[in-house]
Amino acid sequence: MTSPGNQQQDYPIESLLSARLFLSPQKVDDRIYFISNMSGKNSLYVMDTKGSVPLPLLPPHIALPNPELVGGDPFAVFPQLGKILVTVDNDGDENYLPMEIPIDGGVLTHCFDKKFLKNRTYMGCDVEKNTALLGVDSREEQMVETYLADINNGQLTFIDKSPFGRGVAVKNDELNKFILLEGYSNGDTVLFLHKEGVSTLIYGTPLPERKEGYTPPLPGFGGGEFVEGDTAFIIKTALFEDTYSIGYISLDRPKEVLPVIIEGLEHTGKGEFVGFSHLRKDRYVLRFNIDGCSWLYEAKYDDKKMKVKRTIVGRGELSQGVLEAFRYEKETKTFALSFSTATSPSQLYLVRKNDVKKLTDERVMGIDESLLSKGEDISYDSHDGLRISARLYLPSESLGYQGKLPLVYYIHGGPQSQEKPDFTWFSMPLIQFLTLNGFAVFVPNVRGSTGYGQSYSKRVDKDWGGQDRLDHVHAMTKVLPEHPRVDTSRAGVMGRSYGGYMTL
Repeated sequence: MTSPGNQQQDYPIESLLSARLFLSPQKVDDRIYFISNMSGKNSLYVMDTKGSVPLPLLPPHIALPNPELVGGDPFAVFPQLGKILVTVDNDGDENYLPMEIPIDGGVLTHCFDKKFLKNRTYMGCDVEKNTALLGVDSREEQMVETYLADINNGQLTFIDKSPFGRGVAVKNDELNKFILLEGYSNGDTVLFLHKEGVSTLIYGTPLPERKEGYTPPLPGFGGGEFVEGDTAFIIKTALFEDTYSIGYISLDRPKEVLPVIIEGLEHTGKGEFVGFSHLRKDRYVLRFNIDGCSWLYEAKYDDKKMKVKRTIVGRGELSQGVLEAFRYEKETKTFALSFSTATSPSQLYLVRKNDVKKLTDERVMGIDESLLSKGEDISYDSHDGLRISARLYLPSESLGYQGKLPLVYYIHGGPQSQEKPDFTWFSMPLIQFLTLNGFAVFVPNVRGSTGYGQSYSKRVDKDWGGQDRLDHVHAMTKVLPEHPRVDTSRAGVMGRSYGGYMTL
């Protein structure tokens, strides 16, 4: 590629692609387990939290699937049992299967008597109770089954099944009472109470029971937790905020959903509430996605209120980036997390109270981080006044490019997805390659994108290439020409998947 400026330095894209992944960490005592592609393919590793050479735990011919695509826990370490459950597939066929290895590594062996060989299985593990909730998607019929698995003896307890999926959204400590969630489309969900082997509808109208012309509400339920001695539960929902919040439901009055107020949030900008989970006693962790950047809070729950006690991700070193994954070690009150920014590959961290410890120092080979573009917010109001979140990546000042720059307009796929300042995502090395060569790169998340609430993502329903196309046209003709560093007379458009369709 010929750069538009007077820079002679060569920045090969191979340098940007050399950055390795460090994902899905789990801390167990003084060791940390994680997925990395340091061998050229995704595999499972362990190292000491005080620093050591990472040790591989799987044979070299095994390639683990991308944790981003698995839809559950990619692996879980069960220290009491001395074993690890790992999600694998067969040469990338995405038929995910739980298998196990010894805690110090070894050859994969089948668990659950090979029951799920012809299925795609998602697992949500509880390493304290040595159990896993399994969602088993059949490859032979339209049916999804849900099981409770005892990892110690391999025993499976059937919970329920549905052609649409009826997964566990809420579970109690005794694992004998569940709130099951059945979903049909974005936001269209119903809830069942499952106890003593029976599932009873408690909220909404299941799809098979709907009459012609019925317009379903869109409660947008997600995960939750039981409270008040399992007589009520709190759950993610879109009933009170289109960008999601928390609702409270008493089992005595399950059709009455009350709001849970969240107090003390620090972030600004636009985005959505991603979800929450229980840490210990009355403490919970709250996760937000704000203009593509991650925020993580610890909060105290009491009487339908969540009061933020501290910010874990969103400040300082852990800011202006994406939280890839996190897990919590209750004994030491420590978060193990993977975090990436636009200029930094994914890194592993331990966070305990206010102490942030960085365990890795992955870098882009041969290119100093100061030469990479952090990006800046350039959100705009579209042709009809709708706010569109967007980022503009300009070449680093250290590169010396002056004046107006030629533009590359980048359109993400989906359309219901989101472009974030995340070096682990395939588009960021390309964006950085362009800025290193003197181009400005504009990356909008137009209507239909995820990350900005339920209705925002549904604005593209039955309107592909309609109003979302006009968002792009407005940016190119009205917004970007006003920017002092962008030359829209020298512009190109690119995208992949739906972004390629929109480009054409």
